[in-house]
Amino acid sequence: MSSEEALKKLYDAIFAQDVEAASKAANDCVAAGLDPLKALEAASKAMTDLGNLFERGEVFLPQVVVAADAMKAAAQVLLSKLPTKPSKAGRVLIGTVEGDVHDVGKGIVSVLLDAAGFEVIDIGRDVPTKVFVEKVKELKPNIVGCSALMTVTRVGQKAVIDALAKEGIRDQVKVMVGGGATTGVWAEEIGADAWGEDGPDSVRKAKKLLGITE
Repeated sequence: MSSEEALKKLYDAIFAQDVEAASKAANDCVAAGLDPLKALEAASKAMTDLGNLFERGEVFLPQVVVAADAMKAAAQVLLSKLPTKPSKAGRVLIGTVEGDVHDVGKGIVSVLLDAAGFEVIDIGRDVPTKVFVEKVKELKPNIVGCSALMTVTRVGQKAVIDALAKEGIRDQVKVMVGGGATTGVWAEEIGADAWGEDGPDSVRKAKKLLGITE
């Protein structure tokens, strides 16, 4: 099986919400000699495309949840095949803001950041602003990532930034925002340090924020 065929098989398995096929396809990618990180990017694209359909009401949450399980199964295989674990590039605290229970995109970003060598602390979904602040104080991450899928909840990202400023610790951490409800313009408006368009882009932006060269 060629590299291109293996990647397509992985993409199709996740898009079709087939957990068993996704795990097998991930192994096929490894057998084809593909870089596990490149295969993870293909897997994340399938989730991103399915997420876009969800936003348009063309697929439903249960389908997205099963696809996320397929993504996790593939990621488990691919991460285990990394030849060496990169040295920790920095600590990232990541969560979905208050009022938003969606965490598929956040999960993808977490997996890719971990694979890229970051220490990732995922504090879950529907996270109150005060918890973001408390965890920043406690864990002292280099970056805090705030995800929001819905327009009505993305204000929570601004709330986190404002709360960090009120506590006098805004300059101690970089803030990255992302999710289906966000744009680069929104990130700039609320004073975020970066906007992650998708999983791979979030990794690139995180590295750039910390001055890490490829």
